[in-house]
Amino acid sequence: MRKQSLLASTILAVVVTTPAVSVAAPDRIIQVMPPPASINGQPQRRREAAPVPPQQINNASSQRAVPMPEPRAQESRAQESRAQESRAQATAPEPEPVVQAPAAAPREPDAAVTEMKSTLDKPLAASDAQITERLRALGKQMSRFIDREPERKATEAFYAARGYAPLWIRGGELTTQAKAAIVHLKSASADALDAPDYPVPDFANLSSAEALAEGDVKLTNSILTYARHLAVGRIAPNRVLAEVDYGTHVPEPSDILKKVSDARDFNAALDNYNPPHDGFRALKAKLAELRSGPRAEAPDDRIADGRRIEAGEKDARIPAIRHKLNVKSKTDDLVYDKALWNAVRNVQQRADIKPTGTIDGKTLAAINGPKPVTQATQIDRIVTNMERWRWLPRDLGKTYVMVNLPDYTLKVVQDNRIQWRTKIVAGKPQTPSPLLTAPMQEVIVNPSWYVPQSIIQNELLPQYANDPQIFDRMGLEVKRGPDGHINVVQPPGAANALGRIKFAFPNKFQVYLQDTPDKRLFAPEKRAFSHGCMRVENPTKFGEVMLSLAMSGPTPTSGQIDQMFGHEEKNYKLQQRPMVHLTYQSAYVDDAGKLIVRDDIYGYDARIKAIMGSDERRVADIAPPKENKRDEITTARTNQEILSRVERREVKNPFAFFDRIFR
Repeated sequence: MRKQSLLASTILAVVVTTPAVSVAAPDRIIQVMPPPASINGQPQRRREAAPVPPQQINNASSQRAVPMPEPRAQESRAQESRAQESRAQATAPEPEPVVQAPAAAPREPDAAVTEMKSTLDKPLAASDAQITERLRALGKQMSRFIDREPERKATEAFYAARGYAPLWIRGGELTTQAKAAIVHLKSASADALDAPDYPVPDFANLSSAEALAEGDVKLTNSILTYARHLAVGRIAPNRVLAEVDYGTHVPEPSDILKKVSDARDFNAALDNYNPPHDGFRALKAKLAELRSGPRAEAPDDRIADGRRIEAGEKDARIPAIRHKLNVKSKTDDLVYDKALWNAVRNVQQRADIKPTGTIDGKTLAAINGPKPVTQATQIDRIVTNMERWRWLPRDLGKTYVMVNLPDYTLKVVQDNRIQWRTKIVAGKPQTPSPLLTAPMQEVIVNPSWYVPQSIIQNELLPQYANDPQIFDRMGLEVKRGPDGHINVVQPPGAANALGRIKFAFPNKFQVYLQDTPDKRLFAPEKRAFSHGCMRVENPTKFGEVMLSLAMSGPTPTSGQIDQMFGHEEKNYKLQQRPMVHLTYQSAYVDDAGKLIVRDDIYGYDARIKAIMGSDERRVADIAPPKENKRDEITTARTNQEILSRVERREVKNPFAFFDRIFR
């Protein structure tokens, strides 16, 4: 009897408890389980779901009946999650060979993101079938939500191909990918972008199938826009400057949709649209570091202004100046002595100041250097430079030359290893060097200088009005080529504007890398002196390096190139054409992991910031219409008319004739 009673009690307990397990378990698993590792494949972008209070779980359970998943399905998802976690660990990025990008510290999500996460698991107001029906009705009306034609056409085709099933909703709730997408967009600042530019529907509060269908399309559009901005930038380059040509590498919207819909690791799929370059990754890590770390400003140890100080005089600032210039002496010695005088003259020479040794305001400014850059300014500069990195081609080339204009430097890279560096002279702010990518085709020793049409138009012809001998005096020849075209040419020689060697990478802006007869230009720290072409400090060594990397067989050394000077022009056609990238990196992370900030010499940082702070940001990613101004061909044609008269010595004042044509 006791055994029968015990057995009956056991059966009753099983009957009572079984329904609670079958109904509550799925919700409890969904609400409490952290997202799979595949959602957070990037360690620096951990986005952990906010914990859900028990009361919310119970409410969800009582409001909807969730069918119990098949045991095999649960086991399959668990195995898949473990496998993805193993893959994520196995594919951890290797250390950067050129620039070591510091790991970004994990950031806690802000309050808005945390609050938003708590709504992502709520049941939606319509079934998948109802939403599909409304998506089918939208059909060709997606222009209501998607402005850009390529994205609109791709989205229409994508939904049609899947029978208008929603992309982000399944089983009456948001998919795992949808949740990852929403959190990713809300955390756009990690990619130096702005979350409000990528609106996310509030799915939990959409009360109809039609609203949910529209929300699905709107989220798709935001993801397409975000991926495009990751790949090519938030701002069309021509809105920042006129002379820029990096080509185009806009991702196909259909390709984006396929990748994000098929991706097991959504964050990794989206992050792949960011530039793969080491310089970009280092800036992104530095941005996370600055935003997550304590706000700390560099101390300002600048030396105070005051009266001029001559050699032999005493001044209370002398010990501080001596310390700045690392000149040894007695700590309390106030006398401006010979050792310090030599150090001051070196500073003056580097700063392009007459080396008198007198410490005046200009010299003191050179000794002090630039003012400490605030943390806010550092962040702004990183953001604008990450934007410009997105303009560059994805593949920089196996071998390439990268010029950094604000840094006045050039480096040669092969197989992600820096082979050589040197100083350059860049264009003046009035005649800035362009930003471009082009293949280097030849190295020319003893080059002739074919004067660009812009210099003929803007400088030579106006000066000829008052100085008819300017062409002869400058050693310029006005002569016809075999095609009958009139050129202004400076023959090879010691005074040639190109110097003794030229590195040609044909481009529409007619700029190149070159030697210069004026070696004094490399002494100052800031070297924006040219008309746009870049002058190389050690051009024969540059020639040796480029020929050895781009030619097969024996190539001349720097010394052998020196011996060619003064003879006939010699062209080396490069068998492998290294890419030349003219860039504007006013902030970069150096080899030691330190953030370097340079002057915004052409104002491109300020321009980007101005665009993003004005109404123009609404159309910033659309290239502006081309200005109605004279192009190079028209200018050349007009110059030909004038130069033909100069050649025949028929015009005493060609500038007047030139001016009438342009009026």
